[in-house]
Amino acid sequence: MSVPVSRKAVAEQLVFDDLDTPLYDTTFVVVDLETTGTSPNSDAITEIGAVKVRGGEVLGEFATLVNPGRAIPPQIVQITGITTAMVYDAPPIDEVLPAFLEFAAGAVLVAHNARFDMGFLRAAATATAVAWPAATVVCTVKLARRVLGKDEAPSVRLGMLAQILGASTRPTHRALDDARATVDVLHALIGRVGNQGVHSLTELVDYLPDVTPRQRAKRFLAADLPALPGVYLFRGPSDEVLYIGTAVNLRRRVRTYFTGSETRGRMKEMVALAQRVDHVVCAHALEAGVRELRLLVAHTPPYNRRSKFPQRSWWLTLTAEPFPRFAVVRTPNRDALGPFNSRNDAAEIGAFVAEYTGLRTCTTRLARTGRHECPPVPVGGCPAAATESTDAQTYASAPALVRDLFSGRSDATLRTVLDRIDASARAEHFEAAARLRDRARAVVRALHRSQRLAAIARIAELVAAHPDGAGGWEFAVIRYGRLASAGVAVRGIPPMPVVEQLVAAAETVIPVGGLAAEVPVGGTSAVAARAEVETSTNNAVNGATDVEHLAAHVDQAAATARPVGRNRSETGSGRAGAVGEGRAGAVGEGGAGAAGAVGAVGAVGAVGAVGAGGAGKAGAVGEGGAGAVGAVGAGGAGGAGGAGRAGRAGRAGRAGRAGVGEPVVGDVPPLRGASPEEVAVIARWLARPGVRIVRTSEGYHEPCHGAARWLAWAERADAAAHARYAEDEYLQHSG
Repeated sequence: MSVPVSRKAVAEQLVFDDLDTPLYDTTFVVVDLETTGTSPNSDAITEIGAVKVRGGEVLGEFATLVNPGRAIPPQIVQITGITTAMVYDAPPIDEVLPAFLEFAAGAVLVAHNARFDMGFLRAAATATAVAWPAATVVCTVKLARRVLGKDEAPSVRLGMLAQILGASTRPTHRALDDARATVDVLHALIGRVGNQGVHSLTELVDYLPDVTPRQRAKRFLAADLPALPGVYLFRGPSDEVLYIGTAVNLRRRVRTYFTGSETRGRMKEMVALAQRVDHVVCAHALEAGVRELRLLVAHTPPYNRRSKFPQRSWWLTLTAEPFPRFAVVRTPNRDALGPFNSRNDAAEIGAFVAEYTGLRTCTTRLARTGRHECPPVPVGGCPAAATESTDAQTYASAPALVRDLFSGRSDATLRTVLDRIDASARAEHFEAAARLRDRARAVVRALHRSQRLAAIARIAELVAAHPDGAGGWEFAVIRYGRLASAGVAVRGIPPMPVVEQLVAAAETVIPVGGLAAEVPVGGTSAVAARAEVETSTNNAVNGATDVEHLAAHVDQAAATARPVGRNRSETGSGRAGAVGEGRAGAVGEGGAGAAGAVGAVGAVGAVGAVGAGGAGKAGAVGEGGAGAVGAVGAGGAGGAGGAGRAGRAGRAGRAGRAGVGEPVVGDVPPLRGASPEEVAVIARWLARPGVRIVRTSEGYHEPCHGAARWLAWAERADAAAHARYAEDEYLQHSG
């Protein structure tokens, strides 16, 4: 005959044997916070409320205001009722947090939208150098979504759940009241899951994510993966690639697909089909991100969203017609702005820019001898409308403004927009000013993104380093916006020999527009060539350029040039005075320069500006100067160059003729054929704190009058625009 055992004795025996803890014997601390905003990094806690319960019995409560060390925004005061005056004499978080952690010691932490509350508490612990305990966390939002259907609970907001589940306390957006309401919601939800066989804390934690036994059984697929950064590829029954992803730790990341951490339905479906996991170990996160992009293009896996749109970038360009207009295309030309993820975004930017530059939006095709005749209308209409018809020469000022804006040669259009915003604000037309402000900041962001990516893509070779956090360095060799090589020098290893090996083994990159040349030993030096160019430039300004002498100079340099090498000249490192993309004599954007010393190399690998096999004579130039060695189009020879309106001297393989007042440049796209996604990944890596440039073929620079100088204004505009949405966002995150 069995001896009856009390419930308490059973609970003690389960804990002693390190078995599952019954829910009725688990101590929960239900916590709620009020804050100054939604970001744990930039906002602060204003109130903490917590209730400790076990077995349905309240064991204690914790409640206090917290001085956030800053003013509480008005929209937050309207929600919580907590004012700056109320927290003025309250203790700071470095005094409150240790007391709360002592109150919650050994308990399971519960919160409604736990990611929000735990994020703030962990950030506070980090800021105050307080150790954060390794406590189990239960989120009542996730539990409610798992237990309640959409019909019963259309929303899982705390107020809605408290009403549906009959909570005795109504949420008021004050910490203690909301914590008490969450206690009632937790008890009601635990009562529901008890009917489904969930009676212990371990069973509750496992129940929250819907993990099938089949999904959990495939954990062995991650067993042999290394704990290193890289790319992983899930393969299906026919060895096809199902999904591609990146990880800082391959083994740890892939394991999450077979646990409750993975909640996406499509990923569960993918895991059910997966038969094995391949991987590619990478030097660091940048290489992993670039390899992922290239593998996505190569395999187009069905479970990657990006595979549905492999060419997902859109560009805003000027059409090649006598009366140019905007067109949204996949393939950019020289006068392009982008990339954009959405065609509609590009079209909206185009409509706004056209309005303030006078570019036509009508769809009629006009011949060179035609005239633009759109009449003015009170609202809408063509921005180029005028009372009298316009010929091509008069209309040319509009596309010139667009080109100057896109290239960063002038920000006059942005200044016109800012004047309009100020005028609307002075007239107290605040809604109109706000709409104009939001459209203007979108233009500034698009311009800066395009100009920043183009600045990276124009550099022949850039070697950058980033600390790895353990005393070593991560290196990247970037050529014309592509990652050509990557590696690491761990602590104790001399870094520069590693850099030399990476450069020597780097991938050859051939950009759209040709490569820069390297002057051989015994050939024409950059200094001598530059002196020759400066002399010729002075002659050109005085109207006496000696074209034949320059041609002979180029031919001599071409005869002594060695073939383009794999790792230096062929990749466009441009060390020996490459013009346009190299160092010697490049004419800066918006600045005046003499001209380049040695032209860029085309297909034959000779020094001098060469197109597809043509010989470079003399070309036109950058802003304010005259070019000695210029660029030649495909198979043609350039004549004597005069002073152009803007541009660089001696670009590689570009068009051999120029229009009135235009530089001698061809239809080379801003990114020179590089993938926009790859250049964007590289740009984000270069913008990380601590990145250093080891060496470069030419300095990184954005246009003098580009959008970078407008970023401070754009940030203020962002803050003004987001303030109006802060209330809704706070309500959403705080539950």
